[in-house]
Amino acid sequence: MNQKPASPDNVFSESSASASLAASTATTSTTGSSPAAATPKPTPKPTPKPTPFRSALIRSGTIRATTRSFLHALGQDDEDIERPHIGVFHTGGEMSPCNLNLRDQAQHAKTGIYAGGGTPHECPVVSVSDGLTMAHSGMRFSLVSRELIADSVEASVRGHQWDGIFAIGACDKNLPGLMMGMVRCNVPSVFVHGGSALPGQAPGVHGRDLNVVDTYETIGQVLAGTATAQDLEAMSRACLPTAGACAGQFTANTMGMVSEALGLAPIGSSMVPAVFSERAPLMRRAARQLMQAVWASAEGGGPLPRDIITRRALENACAVVSATGGSTNAALHLPAIAHEAGIRFHLDDVAEIFARTPLIADLRPGGRFLARDVYYIGGAGVILRTLMEQGFVHGDALTFTGRTLAEELADAAPPDGEVVRTPGNPITRDGGLTVLKGNLCPDGALLKTAGLKTLVHRGPARVFESEEQAQAAVQAMQYAAGDVIVIRNEGPRGSPGMREMLGITALLYGQGMGDKVALLTDGRFSGATRGLCIGYAGPEAADNGPIAALRDGDLIAIDARADARSITVEIGEAELAARLEQSAAARRQAPPLGGVLEKYALTVRPAHQGAVTHSGQVVWLRDDS
Repeated sequence: MNQKPASPDNVFSESSASASLAASTATTSTTGSSPAAATPKPTPKPTPKPTPFRSALIRSGTIRATTRSFLHALGQDDEDIERPHIGVFHTGGEMSPCNLNLRDQAQHAKTGIYAGGGTPHECPVVSVSDGLTMAHSGMRFSLVSRELIADSVEASVRGHQWDGIFAIGACDKNLPGLMMGMVRCNVPSVFVHGGSALPGQAPGVHGRDLNVVDTYETIGQVLAGTATAQDLEAMSRACLPTAGACAGQFTANTMGMVSEALGLAPIGSSMVPAVFSERAPLMRRAARQLMQAVWASAEGGGPLPRDIITRRALENACAVVSATGGSTNAALHLPAIAHEAGIRFHLDDVAEIFARTPLIADLRPGGRFLARDVYYIGGAGVILRTLMEQGFVHGDALTFTGRTLAEELADAAPPDGEVVRTPGNPITRDGGLTVLKGNLCPDGALLKTAGLKTLVHRGPARVFESEEQAQAAVQAMQYAAGDVIVIRNEGPRGSPGMREMLGITALLYGQGMGDKVALLTDGRFSGATRGLCIGYAGPEAADNGPIAALRDGDLIAIDARADARSITVEIGEAELAARLEQSAAARRQAPPLGGVLEKYALTVRPAHQGAVTHSGQVVWLRDDS
């Protein structure tokens, strides 16, 4: 039987008192009395036995003696071995400041797990830094790493029969990859974003806040002759002063808020800066809450990730992305998380929620404020409660604690009116992101509208076959105001890996041209990107989508206004079909890639489906089933 150690946090403790009483009253002596005089006692119903923890498979019985040897060698005693075993997954390491202190945070999670009656197992997993891979071939491995992380969680949890998951990530693909792994394994789980970095500061007591995008844009200023190499060096040293994820509402912080909206993370956890001491008790508290769910699951209660990840939860996540002008990458990751739960939730579904949700948070890159500022006004709960009270978020969605989102948000602070506005006074009424469709992108393309000065553009195509070609042209300023810069062959399959192009967009802004041109790609743009930058164009060029048929000079019309949301190329249907036939015939077989990129290209699905790599809704049967 599962025995939980006594703990003040134990709200799911077992009691055998009532069962013992029933057993004693059911046994009646008949000495000195006739059978007719005996009052028959009802047969007591047996007390349901708790479901054995999965980890019992690896530690119980004679043939598991060698397994117990390994556990003893890990420093566990008999009591530790009998407890539920919890995988503590993190992406800590020195590949990025985002990851730098995650292992330290994981130690506090392990303490909380042990205090809650579990035995923790630290399980570091791979991470690829978007910061160190930007603007070169290494970026092909960034999105791929999301799948590697999810696969690693599955392999470790199912291989070792862990009973629960505590996951900590902070760099862009860490967060969705870990959440995908949690939903795939479907054991009691909690996720905690590792937190953002503090911003840098420009020289002087009243210097403005800086973040890494300021350095990217200063590069463009140097190339345009409006800043010096010394300015750039000073900026690169000042913009990122601490460990943690990039400070704006870029991909990591967007997905941190998403984890709360989905119900997989504690409310208030995502916006606590990475270097704040508050993160230690946060981790311990989240771990104890996880253990309550683990113990409840053994008795048939306690929510599992697929109880939490429902269509309503996914809609809540989309709402918080739109309301904060969050990363366009969320539209890639949310369908992938849904896919793990067996829910068909594609770009069209995301677009519907984006369109109906107002933009109420004034966050960078399109706005003024950073994650630290959201923390000081009360965290992501402020945004979620504000949206819920206006009907944009479903309060009845379940969270990992077993309580509803509305219950978890009961103590959230009201909006401050500056960092976060009320829905009655939004920055825009139709959200900070929009999906465009038309003859150029039948499967859709994604644009961050937060902070845009114009939503309409019409201009000639300037076509490049790769990011490298476009980067060289932009650095040399070989383009003109009004152009639509097209970068193709960068989709999930064609790249492969769907590279992210913050470097190019930041260069354009640094050159003073960010609001004078448009960009279109079947690849991705960073959560830190701003401007008329349209990504995820589908179908991609490698699948012979219309973007493959574009030629220099073709007129492209973009209209991101709420009554249009369109992107078209002004050529006839017959001409477009003829060009696509020619491009299909001319497309030569890519050279063998080998390794992980080859496997990825062979299995990845289109971007509007989340660029997933397996059939979804994994079934993990118990060995004794």
